[in-house]
Amino acid sequence: MWILVVVCAILAGAVCVRKHMHMFQLNMYRTSTQVEWLAGHRSSWVPQVIALVISCVGLAFPVVCGIILVLWLLVAAWVSRPGRVHAKKPLVMTSRVIRMFVTITILVALIVVAIPFLPSFVRIVVAVTPYLLAPVWVIVANWINSPIEAGVRRHYLNDAKRLLASHSHLIKIGITGSFGKTSVKYYLATLLKSHFNVLMTPESYNTPMGITRTIRGDLRATHEIFVCEMGAEKVGDIKADCDLVHPSIGVITAIGEQHLATFGSQANILKTKLELADAVRGKGMLYLNGDNEILRANQPDQDRQLYGLRTDNDTYASEISVTTSGTSFSLTHKGTVITNLTTPLIGRHTIQNVAGAAAVALDLGVTELELRAQLKKLAPAPHRLALSRQGGVTIIDDAYNSNPTGAKAALDTLTLFDATRILITPGMVELGSRQDQLNEEFGAQAVDCDHVYLVGPKQTEPIARGLLSAGYDPAKLTIVDDVQDALARAYALPAPGEKVILLENDLPDNY
Repeated sequence: MWILVVVCAILAGAVCVRKHMHMFQLNMYRTSTQVEWLAGHRSSWVPQVIALVISCVGLAFPVVCGIILVLWLLVAAWVSRPGRVHAKKPLVMTSRVIRMFVTITILVALIVVAIPFLPSFVRIVVAVTPYLLAPVWVIVANWINSPIEAGVRRHYLNDAKRLLASHSHLIKIGITGSFGKTSVKYYLATLLKSHFNVLMTPESYNTPMGITRTIRGDLRATHEIFVCEMGAEKVGDIKADCDLVHPSIGVITAIGEQHLATFGSQANILKTKLELADAVRGKGMLYLNGDNEILRANQPDQDRQLYGLRTDNDTYASEISVTTSGTSFSLTHKGTVITNLTTPLIGRHTIQNVAGAAAVALDLGVTELELRAQLKKLAPAPHRLALSRQGGVTIIDDAYNSNPTGAKAALDTLTLFDATRILITPGMVELGSRQDQLNEEFGAQAVDCDHVYLVGPKQTEPIARGLLSAGYDPAKLTIVDDVQDALARAYALPAPGEKVILLENDLPDNY
């Protein structure tokens, strides 16, 4: 009987380990984050507890419990099978993941080989171990492989540093901030491409390994400028990026309340973002969002410029006119005024980011004529206020903008449309102890929406509370389990005239 149990345990364990490996990857291969995820998702390991209970009872009734255990393991394998639940970001079979699977396979094999030499009355319990330990196999494998991974990481980082050092002419620009950094990166790269050969870190490749991958895979001798996004979740993360890239120009877009859960305080966020200022001190210019009160009040003592919408910034946009088809504005850069600029981007806060990108581009030699032409080519960064038409409905895709300032700006953009305005959101996360309060405030800000679909009943309780406390009609508020259900309901909603749907944030699979 134990042989049949171990075969089924290996099958169920393999399927379950794959699921936990997926979560571990989404949790950035951090053991502490994975443990927190397991603690918050008890349903992910309850089946193992049940299997343990059945196997322990099997010590007294091996045949009956063995049959029950086999059936339970087959059901567990079926329920957890790949593809049963659609993954927004599927597991990527990286070299690291493959190495972890190999380690897990070796560990399971050692256990299976040892079973025949154990006393017969405990074999059925040990036989189910490949499944019982499924939630922790990835953690164990990661710990065992940590020296190997450290060596691999060190090799790749050193190779990237060597490649950057061999491009002595390359101008390296670091961009960071609580929010807005990806948008500024895309805008700046577009503005510079009229004048330079530019390499940009793609998507949200803003960690040392993501940056390393860009350098090793895409850097060419012909590149003149490297625009590098730098992300952080804890103190020291930006310094690690800067120790790799050694930027000579820095842009800090904002200090806000994103990632409070990992930083612990806004003071730590500021300290971390200013690690970029330390890296460029004495080498080049630092550009700060002068509209951000925290940055304005904490300007480091070095060569710096302020940008934004305030007229006391070194570079500022004014005479802003926003429509659903684009934005026109004037730009003042160190006393020089450039009028009648246009861009297909929408929103005042977007022009704030454009002003920062324009300040850097103009200082690097982009001409007014080139600036005008490139501004008309600007497009939103993926999933950041990106507009599209689908089946006669306008979609504002702001799925990656999970911070209070960005969410408020997205709602302001929604109000520009003379249409039935629909909000779909799961709320904001990683905001620490202020998460409920900030989500409740977001709910109160959304009171002008014609219909609101909240994704996830527990996660969105504060948003619903904020909406209802602001006098929102409960009949226009709907709670759903997933975004696709919300979209289907929004499309089917009978409404006069046009419909505009704002997709504000989209939580990854580990939520």
